Amino acid sequence: MEWSETGIILATRKHGETSLILEVMTRGRGRHLGLVRGGRSRKMQAALQPGNEAALVWRARIDDHLGMFAVEPLRLRAAELMASPTGVYGIQTVAALLHLLPERDPHPMLYDGLETILTHLGTPEIAGALMAHFELQVLAELGFGLDLSECAATGRRDDLIYVSPRSGRAVCREAGLPYAPRMLPLPAFLRRDVDDAEHEHGASIDLEALREAFRLTGYFLHRHVHEPRQVPVSPARDGFIAALSRSVAGDNRETTSTEAEAST
Repeated sequence: MEWSETGIILATRKHGETSLILEVMTRGRGRHLGLVRGGRSRKMQAALQPGNEAALVWRARIDDHLGMFAVEPLRLRAAELMASPTGVYGIQTVAALLHLLPERDPHPMLYDGLETILTHLGTPEIAGALMAHFELQVLAELGFGLDLSECAATGRRDDLIYVSPRSGRAVCREAGLPYAPRMLPLPAFLRRDVDDAEHEHGASIDLEALREAFRLTGYFLHRHVHEPRQVPVSPARDGFIAALSRSVAGDNRETTSTEAEAST
């Protein structure tokens, strides 16, 4: 058995004295593992870092064996990711999310989303919105997608500001107001297309909306995935949210200060 494809490195773990087991995400083969002989050598270590992109050739005698990877580096992102806290925690967060997927199950939309996130992790102004969208997509790919298109009670498609914690469906202001304390807030940016987040660079970010988005996705990830599987949430997620909050809050304070100086 043999195949060739481009993949993004998610994680490695030691195997024996000189080799590594490599975990990658590919567009056509999904999350895939393979052995890299000599992967712990100084020459290979720089290439086999999370976030890097590589040309992969996988070979195995039988399809369900672990198999071996031959790796040719294509794009070395790791140093760039390590330069910012959102990059450090962000690559760990997306790797932990993708680890929830069944191995060798194609998820092309998640692969495309991973590429987009990795491009912007060093830019907190949009990284938070992209990550929240990515978590929604992970839920959908696992069969637990939220319906944010219309109100569960009235069918309205406007003024959707809540999500029912029971059904995972959006609820409009009118229908949800009597039950507001039991509802989850729905930030407006989660109803926009994920591509819009890429065009919000430089726009003022509502930090509370980001926090509400991560509370929303975190609630359903815990309920449907982490708790049933008894898998803990990656601590990198909290680290990413904290780093994002510090960066966005700092940028907002700087913008306010600049605007105040300009008005005097």
